[in-house]
This record gives sequence, structure tokens and C-alpha cells, in this order.
Amino acid sequence: MANPTDSTFDARKKYIRAWNDTMIDIWKDRIRLLGVVDTGALMRSPVQLPVRADGRFHEISLSQEFLEYGLWQDLGVGREVWHGNPGDIGYEKVRERRRWFSTKYYSSVMRLRDFMAESLGDEFKAMLLSALDSDNLRRSTTFYQRKGYS
Repeated sequence: MANPTDSTFDARKKYIRAWNDTMIDIWKDRIRLLGVVDTGALMRSPVQLPVRADGRFHEISLSQEFLEYGLWQDLGVGREVWHGNPGDIGYEKVRERRRWFSTKYYSSVMRLRDFMAESLGDEFKAMLLSALDSDNLRRSTTFYQRKGYS
């Protein structure tokens, strides 16, 4: 019979990989929808880097990558505003904020956090209940093992 925690680990692994894929898809859709496409370099740039995790997905490291230009599009800043400007650039600002990255990312990270908290919490509850089970405690003592009650 398979260990029930194996399915928990597999579920975490599957969820995290699907989350990673979904973030890339969302970003590409938002870039397309908002028209943040000039040369197409930003559209091709979002990639997921390999997921680093311990064998049981108790500790994970996720990372995605895209061109720095994407941040400037998300913030609505660019070449027309120089570093250290006093705030008055002398003409109307042309660039508008096109939030392709930040709006969905935060809420998605919070959903991932909630999934991991629930999954690890359920696993911990199962371990604690198993440890406090009176039958398991009796079976694990040498007194009851010698009596043949194991």
C-alpha cells in the first residue's frame, strides 16, 4: 500500500509546477492584451527557471525571469524621465503604466502560500494524531511487545 504522504508530496509538486506554468501563461496573455509588444522580445522573455525543492516539497524555491524592460512597462517609466529629476520633466509624460506583471503576481503568490500552508498543516495534523494514538503508543512500547500485543 502506498504511503499517504507520497500522494501529498506529489500533489504539492504538481500544484507548484502548474502554478509556475500558469504564471508564464498569464504574463504572456497580459503582454499581448495590453499591447506591450514592440519587437516581441518581452513576449518571448518570460521563462520559468527550474524549481528547486527538497525531496518532499517542504522547502521550495521558484523563480521566473523576463527582460528588465518589462518592469519599466509595468511601472510606466522610461527614457523620457532621467535619474534625479525634480518631478517636473517640462512636458506631458507620454508613457502610461501597463500593469502586465504585478497585478496577478501578488495574488497568485498568496494563493500558492495558502495552498502550501494548508497542505503542510494537514500533514502535520496527521503526524501528530498518529503519534498520540493510544494503540500506536502501546504497540511501540517494549512492555506490550513482550506480552505479544503488538
